[in-house]
Amino acid sequence: MRIRLQIGRTILIGAMLAAMALVCVPARAQVSAIGDKEAGPANVLPTVLNHVGIDQNLNRQIPLDATFTDETGKTVRLGDYFNQGKPAVLAVVYYTCPLLCSEELEGMTSALEMVRYQPGHDFNVIAVSIDASDTPQRAAAKKMEYTRRFGRPGTEYGWHFLTGTQPNIDALTNAVGFRAVKVQGPDGQLTQFAHASAIEVVTTQGRLAQYFYGVEYSPKDLLFALDQASGGKVGSPVEAIVLYCYHYDPHTGHYSLIIARVVQFACLMTLFTLGGFMIVMFRKDAKDENEITPGTKDRTKI
Repeated sequence: MRIRLQIGRTILIGAMLAAMALVCVPARAQVSAIGDKEAGPANVLPTVLNHVGIDQNLNRQIPLDATFTDETGKTVRLGDYFNQGKPAVLAVVYYTCPLLCSEELEGMTSALEMVRYQPGHDFNVIAVSIDASDTPQRAAAKKMEYTRRFGRPGTEYGWHFLTGTQPNIDALTNAVGFRAVKVQGPDGQLTQFAHASAIEVVTTQGRLAQYFYGVEYSPKDLLFALDQASGGKVGSPVEAIVLYCYHYDPHTGHYSLIIARVVQFACLMTLFTLGGFMIVMFRKDAKDENEITPGTKDRTKI
């Protein structure tokens, strides 16, 4: 039994090392900067990302008087979604984002699928584009995509995909603490954004109650935040695992930095999973070894 325990430990440790070699090492090699191929070590962020991030402005009032256009082309105020005393889940994105924003919206939708509350009845989902050139048609397409994915007919009226003018966008992003930078797209124009990923829960009064970073969110934590926000309560700051979206590099033709960040995140999750598996197996083997008594080891059931 002791030999089997040692073999099991060796195999599991080898699996962890293999996962680190296969997942972590390539992530480092994929980080690069647009227009800066001699940026130095791979784990050094490009200079542009010094101006990108999401600050936790807890208890900050979002601009309820800011006007936007919804997916039907109707002009709305942000305050319209808080008139009935419902909290909201807010996603600051843009609808032509080729990768990270879609991952964020998919993660939000997947988490909400496991929350017992209903959009429209208990809370609102509000997605706002940071790109002033985005259109209601794009917003409508995104709404259709994610309400279909959500799969609860009759809740569509609780999902709102907005576009707006730059002053109103700036008013919202400044309140949320969302800092993005326009970067060069494949056409050579400043049509893409370097940005980070997070969703926010907003109280019934329109105050920022909680931040959830990354692209995967805990349904249990999201439910708790909605419960708290329904009562006007504001949460505490959370530790941020920041994923950056730094899109197309016209010099190399790659989407590099976001891939590295996602792979690094996957590496971390892999190590946690393997570590937990090792602990469970070691405890089980130790328990089995303690239960074996002398004289019973070689008995065969007849």
